[in-house]
Amino acid sequence: MKSFLAITRALSDETRVRALLTLRDGELCLCQVIEVLGLAPSTVSKHMDILHRAGLVERRKEGRWQYFRMAGKAGGTEAAAALRWALEALRNEKAIADDARAVCCVRKKDRQEVSACYRAS
Repeated sequence: MKSFLAITRALSDETRVRALLTLRDGELCLCQVIEVLGLAPSTVSKHMDILHRAGLVERRKEGRWQYFRMAGKAGGTEAAAALRWALEALRNEKAIADDARAVCCVRKKDRQEVSACYRAS
């Protein structure tokens, strides 16, 4: 029950769902997710932490960079089912398609360039 409630709470926020679905084509650096969502670094970081605690995303740290990807088998069956459901349910959603295009552009940018705008603030 605890896992189910954590997942449903995590998916109850549009920004978290958008952040989660930015990862559908693979791992992104936190700075790349921030760039796509256009929100403050602390806000995105908090959303990613909630997704991580719910078992929907995995994270790893490499130097000063923090990377996120959709949870694999470590996320559990509830998380895997929730991810499949979210991907299917929102496959034709305009905001998700817009984010996917933005992810494509952000992946082409250098991480230093993407993160420069929020490191200074």
